[in-house]
Amino acid sequence: MRVLAAIALLLGAAEPAMAQERPREVVLQPDLDGPRTEFEGWGTALAWFANITGGWPDAERERIADLLYGDEGLRWSIARYNIGGGARPGAMPLTQPGANVPGFWRQPEGAHGRDWWRPDDQRMWDWSADANQRWWLDAIARRVEAPIFEAFSNSPPWFMTVSGEVSGAPRRLQDNLREGMEDEFAEYLVRVTAELQKRHAIAFRTLSPVNEPGTDYWYAGNRQEGSHWSPARQAAMFDATFAALQRHGLETVVSGPDETNSELFVSDWEGYPQSTRERIGQLNVHSYGNTGQVAVRDIARAAGIRLWMSEVDAPQPGDPENFEGMTSALYFAEHVIGDLRRLEPSAWVFWQAVEDISARDGRRGSNWGLLKADLRSGPEGPHAIHITRKYWAMAQFSRFIRPGFELLPIENQDSVAAISPDGRQIVMVHVNSDDEARPFVTPQGWHRDLIVTDAMHTAQCNFDSELPPRSISTLVLTLDTGDRPCTAPAH
Repeated sequence: MRVLAAIALLLGAAEPAMAQERPREVVLQPDLDGPRTEFEGWGTALAWFANITGGWPDAERERIADLLYGDEGLRWSIARYNIGGGARPGAMPLTQPGANVPGFWRQPEGAHGRDWWRPDDQRMWDWSADANQRWWLDAIARRVEAPIFEAFSNSPPWFMTVSGEVSGAPRRLQDNLREGMEDEFAEYLVRVTAELQKRHAIAFRTLSPVNEPGTDYWYAGNRQEGSHWSPARQAAMFDATFAALQRHGLETVVSGPDETNSELFVSDWEGYPQSTRERIGQLNVHSYGNTGQVAVRDIARAAGIRLWMSEVDAPQPGDPENFEGMTSALYFAEHVIGDLRRLEPSAWVFWQAVEDISARDGRRGSNWGLLKADLRSGPEGPHAIHITRKYWAMAQFSRFIRPGFELLPIENQDSVAAISPDGRQIVMVHVNSDDEARPFVTPQGWHRDLIVTDAMHTAQCNFDSELPPRSISTLVLTLDTGDRPCTAPAH
């Protein structure tokens, strides 16, 4: 009994000491001598929200554009414009809100079948098409000093497809572009690219002719445009697009393959002949899955080709729709950090910045998107625009890691780091998913500012000496006091 009492006494004495034990300090020390990647910005695909919101009342669409591309918003600088294939007249509409992106072709009266289209016949082009998404091209150009535009395609026009549908072939792993139609499809994409450049006084730096080509996602009757492409057919499409760009004298270069994840990207790349690889000016990969990302990075480095993470959204699976919730915000921020650490891309591009409100008809919904609105309502409005905590998580990155910064190695796995072109500012973003605050240390000799998003703050300056629990924190280290984002409160 004396032994048990002594043990109990020791345990009792130990409890207060354990309760007072502080979490281990987080060391945030970027490697200034390690390899660097120049970063050129953040952005979004305009499909499909732009096809809807571009037709909303002016005050509403301008507000959304400010939230995404304005100086007081996310300060994005990249946009991916979706060149719609366009479904056949009278086809059942695609059920995904905004996914019925118009094509730029016009079928002449009396034309039947699928072989009537002639690209050199101006009567077969409709340059008034897709006005809503095109509004966004002008809106972005007004807000961003040097925007980067990419054009991309999800499907050929219906009359170039095997199934006659832009949602895919009859079988999931069947190529949907008709045999031998690569040149015609490339001509369609390049003519649209050239015409939009002229009409909107912009430049498309890249053109991506295929999207998630190796997946089994696309099939006739699906809810959105999509098309399967074998590696051989991908290569043929890249070759045809390159030739069409050369023929039209465009400076736009071929990008791709916009595969859904890195493992499929590697499989696609291995199937291309060297001649095709040399015609691709930018490598695009999505990050719906994180295995194999270092392999993609190494492929891009070996080939000397710029690499983009060109599409993803990453809410916590199963997390019910909650505009103020931190669960999906933290999960999303961790995903961004993982992409930047493993891929080391030159750009990071969101999928669809505005998503439809999804908690409908008793369903729990999901947290896709950064802004939420009723995309199923009519264009006349009014439309409530909901800013989510994921939006503010994105702001922690895009407001501070700016175009021209260079990504730096940093040992802490929950962090990314970048340095300004002049070397006088370092930005680090850290995710603390724990329920306890984390004390931290940063390099000496720099002025330090802390910006936080958590359950109570939205990308706001914080003057604590710890990283708050369940938060995304941005640390800005500056050598010049005049360049600091936060002003200390008066005492």
